[in-house]
Amino acid sequence: MDVILGISNKHIHLTKEDYEQLFGKEEKLEVDRYLLQPEQFASLSYVDIKTEKNRIKHVRVLGPLRSYTQLEISKTDAYFLGIQPPIADSGELENASTVEIIGPNSSITRKCAIIPNRHIHISPEQKKEMGLEDVSEVDVYFPSEKETTFHNVKLKVLKDAVLELHLDTDDANGAFLKTGMKGRIKKQSIL
Repeated sequence: MDVILGISNKHIHLTKEDYEQLFGKEEKLEVDRYLLQPEQFASLSYVDIKTEKNRIKHVRVLGPLRSYTQLEISKTDAYFLGIQPPIADSGELENASTVEIIGPNSSITRKCAIIPNRHIHISPEQKKEMGLEDVSEVDVYFPSEKETTFHNVKLKVLKDAVLELHLDTDDANGAFLKTGMKGRIKKQSIL
């Protein structure tokens, strides 16, 4: 059971209200390129992220706009910013780190920074076809220059999902992986 890899660089999801405050009400979120997951896209809009320690410029806004604002970064980005965001699933922002988000129109401060969990986008049909109905996490093996198995990769079941593994840049770089490579899904062994 192979899965294609998508490496997720730092990016931000914004609510309509936050987007309009940062960019202006007349500014629309425009598509630069579509991503593999249905209706998801990299936009032409960028923000800066600032903390007391540092600033990361040119962080891409992903679309479409969401019901919550969420900054997804790697541990390396977190060190640079001097924050300690949790490893979390999308939307789990209770323990998120607070950052200032700076747009061309204004800036806002939000408790929204997380390090996203490794996860596989998968449809209910794909999960059934692959014999994974009874599991919520799998292992994924990559036979790269630095042969690696990622453990406890969450299955993110979505109706129209395209089968794709999302890793952050730290995970991918540590294993010498590139977007488009294929990993092998394995059911976890029960100890």
